[in-house]
Amino acid sequence: MHQLKRKVTLKLNIEEAWHFFSNPKNLKIITPDYMGFDITSEIDDKMYEGMIITYKVSPLLGIKMDWMTEITHIKEKAFFVDEQRIGPYKLWHHQHHFKQKEDGIEMTDIVNYAAPFGFIGKAVEPFLVRPKLKEIFDYRENKMRELGMI
Repeated sequence: MHQLKRKVTLKLNIEEAWHFFSNPKNLKIITPDYMGFDITSEIDDKMYEGMIITYKVSPLLGIKMDWMTEITHIKEKAFFVDEQRIGPYKLWHHQHHFKQKEDGIEMTDIVNYAAPFGFIGKAVEPFLVRPKLKEIFDYRENKMRELGMI
């Protein structure tokens, strides 16, 4: 099991932050284009516990893969959790936390994950999987900066 943790302070109020990040349709905006990220299921603008979201995504080498996540926990304007049901990881558990601070909203992402393919996945995780995840979250932070959120 591995963990990636990221914190960023948003120049938004809690309503704006929650509205943007809890809308699954906005995920495409903050995902690198080269990942070919497309939501394939019919979804609402507002998430709910038990919501299933299906995607097509190309995490490596342009190979299209199916990914299905479920929104498993929500506390309005505080946190939500998405968990992979089908996809590129052996395990994916992503927590999104929002906390009011003096200088804005502190948003914390905690991703617990396990690479697929047993010992091969474990061997390539530090050289392939972790750097790719960091790259995706770096892109996301840069996109939020470009959008004036941070």
